[in-house]
Amino acid sequence: MALGKPRNHPLYGWDNEYGNHEAEVAGFKASEYLVSNREFLGFVEAGCYREQQWWTDEGWHWREFKQAEQPLFWLKKGNGWQLRTMASEIDMPWNWPVEVNYLEAKAFCNWKAAQTGLAIRLPTEDEWNRLRDLCDIPDQPYWQQAPGNINLEQWASSCPIDRFKTGDFYDLLGNVWQWTETPIYPFHGFEIHPWYDDFSTPTFDTRHNLIKGGSWISTGNEATRDSRYAFRRHFFQHAGFRYVESAAPIEIHQDQYETDTLAAQYCDAHYGPEHFDVRNFPATVAGICLELLADRPKGHALDLGCAVGRASFELARGGFSWVTGLDFSTRFFRLAARMQEEGYLRYELAEEGEVVSFHEIDLAALGLAGVREQVDFYQADACNLPGKFTGYDLVLAANLIDRLYSPRKFLSTIHERLNPGGLLVITSPYTWLEEFTKKEEWLGGYRDSGEPVWTLDGLKEALAPHFRMLGAPRDVPFVIRETRRKFQHSIAELTAWELK
Repeated sequence: MALGKPRNHPLYGWDNEYGNHEAEVAGFKASEYLVSNREFLGFVEAGCYREQQWWTDEGWHWREFKQAEQPLFWLKKGNGWQLRTMASEIDMPWNWPVEVNYLEAKAFCNWKAAQTGLAIRLPTEDEWNRLRDLCDIPDQPYWQQAPGNINLEQWASSCPIDRFKTGDFYDLLGNVWQWTETPIYPFHGFEIHPWYDDFSTPTFDTRHNLIKGGSWISTGNEATRDSRYAFRRHFFQHAGFRYVESAAPIEIHQDQYETDTLAAQYCDAHYGPEHFDVRNFPATVAGICLELLADRPKGHALDLGCAVGRASFELARGGFSWVTGLDFSTRFFRLAARMQEEGYLRYELAEEGEVVSFHEIDLAALGLAGVREQVDFYQADACNLPGKFTGYDLVLAANLIDRLYSPRKFLSTIHERLNPGGLLVITSPYTWLEEFTKKEEWLGGYRDSGEPVWTLDGLKEALAPHFRMLGAPRDVPFVIRETRRKFQHSIAELTAWELK
């Protein structure tokens, strides 16, 4: 199954319709009809609105809050039922599709599964589109007559579920929207349109589920295959459902935008655009490492304090057979690991005050997708590394030393991780802060007997027993964007050390 509109598609679309998504869809069975008021009555009469076992936690909280006993538009009149339509109350049309929210549809499917012993559930977006494509239904501008109760061409309300058949199924298009199991998410390559920058992104929170197929009143874009409208699961939108039988697991795409301010800033610093003609810092540092290793073995490399991972990928591209990235921060490690697994990340940046912008970064666009299988990431403490992290031709510690709680312990043991003749490369702007490192652990940045002590001198002293310094220190600038008008511009000092 392939979804996503190309940029040159002739029909209007919202931003969430563009990009690319491909998936293998396992075989499934689908109900011939939408669930009717008559079929849903069994759920009501069985007392399922009062039985928590059928409901998700969210669904039961909603049911308790609303004290729902039946669908919202059902009215109990004497011994019978009526239906509230847009304009009037009418005797219950039992052969019309039931109109419910996702939470009710989900509970019904759970009950139906227990009644039948079958794996009954709502379809996913991929399954629903597979069903539509199987029946070869054209988009709204290209039909001579609507192939269902849609586009205001048939009824001015819902209609019986056995009126409009396409292939082996009824109401694949129109009558009522159809809930799916899929919370909306951005396709790979999604870009926000600047004229309506918050149409889709607020819904990428796994709490807005897609509805498909349109209703009797849906026109234009709503009546097209590629439309992707999503609503909170307790909303009502002229929406009903059909169910499928499938044991295939439901994949929930956790493609939310990274909103943690610091993590997002590092995503942008590692993979985003350059600012003020300052070259990308992790790529530059990786390049210097590769220059230093030009005539040396490049088997395994260790990227300590890898943050969100750019240098690890660059080292792999530069010739290392394997690169391991380690970071103490869970926030950074999980983003690096996600980039390795999925090949892209999404994040939001502060622009001004409450105004934010949304961004996607892609390994393929940087020419790094081909080395994903040569890189792995772990969470670890650089001062207390597990024994398995050893046997490296390069250890890179970029902007790490002044954030360690015990830099001297790190420097006195790091030689154990290197192969003979291996290199240790350290960069740091030497911004010592007591919130990270107790003052007695600082390598420099203080006075002793009135004389200044510099970190470079502390490095030389700590590393002298096992390393010799290669060449002179180098300045490597870097920029971190905070807002559109505020940037940090720092200069790290890079030193290289060869294991004796």
